[in-house]
Amino acid sequence: MKSFTYERAKTPGDAAAAVGTMQGAKFLAGGTNLLDLMKLEIETPTHLVDVQDLRLDRIEKTDQGGLRIGAFATNTALAADERVRRDYGVLTRAIVAGASGQLRNKATTAGNLLQRTRCPYFYDTNQPCNKRKPGSGCAAIGGVSRQLAVIGSSDQCIATYPGDMAVALRVLDASVETITPNGQTRSIPIADFHRLPGNTPHIDTNLAKGELITSVTLPRPIGGTHIYRKVRDRASYAFALVSVAAVVQKDGTGRAAFGGVAPKPWRVEAAEAAMAQGAATVTAQAFAGAKPTSENAFKLSLATRALASTLSEARAA
Repeated sequence: MKSFTYERAKTPGDAAAAVGTMQGAKFLAGGTNLLDLMKLEIETPTHLVDVQDLRLDRIEKTDQGGLRIGAFATNTALAADERVRRDYGVLTRAIVAGASGQLRNKATTAGNLLQRTRCPYFYDTNQPCNKRKPGSGCAAIGGVSRQLAVIGSSDQCIATYPGDMAVALRVLDASVETITPNGQTRSIPIADFHRLPGNTPHIDTNLAKGELITSVTLPRPIGGTHIYRKVRDRASYAFALVSVAAVVQKDGTGRAAFGGVAPKPWRVEAAEAAMAQGAATVTAQAFAGAKPTSENAFKLSLATRALASTLSEARAA
């Protein structure tokens, strides 16, 4: 690990200003992903701004009837919150499906959104990776790609977004609240938060330099049956081959977002109009234009089966 300097921020504005003005600075919250990347020298910040003292960890009702989740609420606290379990069950289920209890005790809401890909070539510093080192190439293209993206990728990168929580937030139409280095605030729809790789795969989100996540806001509850189904190689502590976050209403209509298949949580709202017609119709539209490799083409049929199983469970609920 390379040497770095360190400070503890006193206010969100101070934290944003420090990272926004100092070259090579990064925020530090739970550190469950960043510290691992620093040990491998994949991330090499010159300065860390610790934001754990900012007390942005409350979960509160909004005036619109939804919930505002503090950026530093832990995954454990968020999944266990009575209001989340009752009104946003898909979110609780997605969080519990991820990582381990120990990691969820430390991992934060904002950090979960910002976690980086687990593509093996990203982690292997002996291999070229455009996400790790822009312009170096992508060893995953033509390499081992079973875990990687089938849609939304580019000729620069085929890595997937690894998280579970964001897939549930995508199906719930959450928004990400931020503060910029100049003190301005803004709200970013979760659909626009993560980026597709295009020609800049090293840029994961649409946050500006120094922009600090302060909260995640959920709209008022939409009811229905909430299900998160995660298909993986082992029963726990594994990233999704395919996951489905779904909210299904009694009349068969609903919403569905997919994880493990793209560089960001994957949801195509237009495809959801066909939910009552069955899973195959939905996924045919949601994955139109998919470009799988020979090693991961199975993910397309797996997504259909996972959604079909989810819809069957919702009908039986």
